[in-house]
Amino acid sequence: MAQCAAHPAVLIVLLVFGLAAVLLLTVPSEDVARAPGFMYGIVLDAGSSHTSLFVYKWPADKQNGTGVVTQHSECHAKGGGISSYAGKEGAAGQSLEECLDQAVHDVPAYRHKVTPVYLGATAGMRLLHISSPEHSSQILQEVGRKIQAYPFSYQGAAILSGQEEGAFGWVTVNYLLENFIKYGFVGRWLSSGRPTVGALDFGGASTQITFVTQEQVEDEKDMMKLRLYGQEYSLYTHSFLCYGQDQVLKRLLAHIVKSQGYSVSVTHPCHPMDSSVKINLDTIFSSPCTAKYTPSTYKAQDSLLINGSGHYEQCVGNVSEIFSFDGCPFSHCSFDNIFQPNVTGSFMAFSAFFYIHSFLQRITAVTVSTPMQMEETAKTVCKMSFAQMLALVPDQASRLRDYCASSVFVKVLLLKGYSFDEKSFSRISFKKKAGDTSVGWALGYMLSLSNLLPSEKVRTWKALAPGVWESLTVLFVLLLVTILVFIALRVCEWKKRGLNDRVI
Repeated sequence: MAQCAAHPAVLIVLLVFGLAAVLLLTVPSEDVARAPGFMYGIVLDAGSSHTSLFVYKWPADKQNGTGVVTQHSECHAKGGGISSYAGKEGAAGQSLEECLDQAVHDVPAYRHKVTPVYLGATAGMRLLHISSPEHSSQILQEVGRKIQAYPFSYQGAAILSGQEEGAFGWVTVNYLLENFIKYGFVGRWLSSGRPTVGALDFGGASTQITFVTQEQVEDEKDMMKLRLYGQEYSLYTHSFLCYGQDQVLKRLLAHIVKSQGYSVSVTHPCHPMDSSVKINLDTIFSSPCTAKYTPSTYKAQDSLLINGSGHYEQCVGNVSEIFSFDGCPFSHCSFDNIFQPNVTGSFMAFSAFFYIHSFLQRITAVTVSTPMQMEETAKTVCKMSFAQMLALVPDQASRLRDYCASSVFVKVLLLKGYSFDEKSFSRISFKKKAGDTSVGWALGYMLSLSNLLPSEKVRTWKALAPGVWESLTVLFVLLLVTILVFIALRVCEWKKRGLNDRVI
């Protein structure tokens, strides 16, 4: 009986011991108090039509490719792309100030000095470098000085090649979709085993197509090999300069002006039938992309009156003529004598592809997923008046005039240019974001330049947030104490019953 009477005391001792363990394990140690938190990185996407700034973050103790980089915030600079400020001293740098100021607030102050910042310029600056190397160099130096005036770790400003832009976009898409690695049930990053997804990018001055292919790439300029997470990928990637949305609209108009004898007034079959606008010739012929259409003599300030006719078939004919589908020197070409293997697998289409696809859905209530739907929705838009479109999407007033031409261009590009058919077209998803992260080349660019993408398979266990391991340990200790107390009490009861039986 004395032994059993001692058990309540044993119970109290065990509970006290358990609580002490809880306190020791949950009181923040000096190391936990100084938990590393997050590291940050900044990329400025200096596109042809505008500049966007993206702030990314990842656990500070997870350098070298644990696959946990996420988008923290984004900012879209007002005004045009940096290339539009050629000859305007100081303007390109000033255009970045508002977004850089926001980044100062978005990144914790104690991380400013170790936060890398990159600026990548794309097709707009590639065009400017062609027409005026001096101006492009001046702008890069100017934006570099502006960024260096902020408390970050400046890593440089560069013009990306078309191949780099396409490849970085492909990396971003597949990284966000966890097609390289995934976080397994066992608490570890593992190879996902999933096929990769092709990337279709449609910017202001160029368009890119990138996908994994098992076919021989007959033109080495369009081949790229990447080794990521222990897996080697053979990519086909090509960037078509002057086939971005803004430049396509200029080329189309230049073609129409030329075909109608450089008249002071032209009929545009892709503009709404009740549309009329007057522009200066310089807005058409100042681009290197329209050089072959430029008349031998013209005054930049001369005006041109454009009257819309809303004629779908004529629009398709004119848009098709800015492509070249003849004279392929390879076994198979997309257009303009560029080799392309057959498209395989699924694709994600982003940037202007997404906005055009979204517009067609708003106007027609059809989510385009087949070639026939692509054609029918484009035809519907082209036959609508400006007033009809304005009534449906009043927030798009400034762009309504161009949606017919853009829709027809996307149709010709995807179906005739890239040769997507009934089956492969249905495997294109039109996206703006994957999760909370904007899709584009910027994330892939930062991952590559900051060595956050390893070339070998990740074997690091994913660290849990500070304090989580301690909490799990505490729960285990409490569970163990509870089991011991339960066993002790049961033993006590059995002994007590045994003694009572003997007394009786």
